[in-house]
Amino acid sequence: QVQLVESGGGLVQAGGSLRLSCSASGRVFSLNAMGWYRQAPGKQRELVASIGIRGNTNYADSVKGRFTISRDNAKNAVYLQMNSLKPEDTAVYYCNYVATVASGTGSWGKGTLVTVSS
Repeated sequence: QVQLVESGGGLVQAGGSLRLSCSASGRVFSLNAMGWYRQAPGKQRELVASIGIRGNTNYADSVKGRFTISRDNAKNAVYLQMNSLKPEDTAVYYCNYVATVASGTGSWGKGTLVTVSS
């Protein structure tokens, strides 16, 4: 059974930083690409960043240069370092296996709320 537990969210002023963490289980972590997603109020969930099994990364244009995704296969963990935060980054952030999301199957964790004040 897949379990995803996100943490590290909070309230921060614009220009500040946060580091999100995600603990994943239920699949062979090291053999799966992982992604961070976010859902702002009234909007659809979107992919923010992803990291492949070889550490290759991709970012949404809106966060390029500000966010950094990383993974620790020994800990089955994926992280999102968020710098220069903007009010428009306010959302609930989720991690998930990229393959799970692409197939439209599987479940999501509770996410972690990031609120950026102006």
